Amino acid sequence: MIINIVKSNFKIIIFGFVFTFFSCIGQSFFIGLFNSSIREELNITHGQFGSIYAVSTLCSSIVLIWLGKKIDDLKLVNYSIIVVFFLFVAALFFSFVNGIILLTIGIFFLRLSGQGLMAHTASTAISRYFEKSRGKALSYIWFGMSLGEFLLPIIIIYLLSFLYWRDLWIQISILTLVFLPLFSYFSAKDIKIYSREIEYVNSNNNFQSVKSWTRKEVLKDFRFYTILPTLLASPFIITGMVINQSFIIESKNWGPYSIAKAFMSYSLVTVVTLLLSGFLIDKLSSRKLLPFLNAPLLLSLIVLIFFDHEYIAFIFMGLLGMTNGLTNLFMSSLWAEIYGVNYLGAIKALTTSLMVFSTAFATAVFGILIDFGYSIENIAILCAFYSAISILILIIFKKSYKPTILKNKT
Repeated sequence: MIINIVKSNFKIIIFGFVFTFFSCIGQSFFIGLFNSSIREELNITHGQFGSIYAVSTLCSSIVLIWLGKKIDDLKLVNYSIIVVFFLFVAALFFSFVNGIILLTIGIFFLRLSGQGLMAHTASTAISRYFEKSRGKALSYIWFGMSLGEFLLPIIIIYLLSFLYWRDLWIQISILTLVFLPLFSYFSAKDIKIYSREIEYVNSNNNFQSVKSWTRKEVLKDFRFYTILPTLLASPFIITGMVINQSFIIESKNWGPYSIAKAFMSYSLVTVVTLLLSGFLIDKLSSRKLLPFLNAPLLLSLIVLIFFDHEYIAFIFMGLLGMTNGLTNLFMSSLWAEIYGVNYLGAIKALTTSLMVFSTAFATAVFGILIDFGYSIENIAILCAFYSAISILILIIFKKSYKPTILKNKT
């Protein structure tokens, strides 16, 4: 039955897949590919770039709290086209960046539209429309981002070998404008706000209804604050690492494209993790698997601390990819499991905003630590302590992560 449900919702899964792929345009790993070119042209340091990136990302996280909530109020097709147009404007604007102020605004637009709204739209739609097969459906759409993480670093590095970086951003904006509006219209025009799967299950089986919490209620729930350190650890640490990938390469004396090449292992492991964890989430639930979320992240940091060989880049990035795959699914499914789906757009707008804020904080912290002379090993040790503490908190409170059941329908 679950397989048939997923097939019947094939159109929305394709919608989510494409949106997560194009969300890569605003992701740190993608912008990080232009880090050196931008710093050299604008004559700024690692710390300055990180601080600018942090301010822009922080501002985008604040705006996302309001804009992300609107997905609960508008038709999905209308909301999606607005988000797509915003992404087009962001990419086009970035091609004209020629100073610190415009760089700050350009990164703000990219982070808000790409990392923020594109990913938020895809994951919220899928989390709302699927119940019993939510884990697998989410794993399918996050393949889009994994595909981007696999292909885009190689493609962009190749294109930058003969294209000016500004011209490349113009071409990205044109591709966005030509393809995405029509795709959004034809894939999302018939999708309604309610979950077709829940309606189907209710009409055929006994189904327990989970109470839907408002965002205000969630903010008063202590469980929310015990989960946040774990869910924010991955975006914080991975962003800090990939946005400063050139520094890691220099510190470890690796080849100039070591981490770009290692993104292949990152994306491949992410895909495998998405596939396996999607089935596990449907079978066991996100709540029960939550304490294991940051174990691969902690292991990746240990690898970075103690090993220097260039091939370690593939192991390091592979473990980060495992963490990334787990986090993408958990960030999307956990809140629906605990807090219901009626106000999921508002809740995910808040949590996505906090995630984006953590990436902003990461770029500032990493950049400042680098400028103060910290080695990548020293930074990894600090991150490892944070990861270990976040895991410990979950172990302590794991029995409290249960949804509020309202009633049984027969």
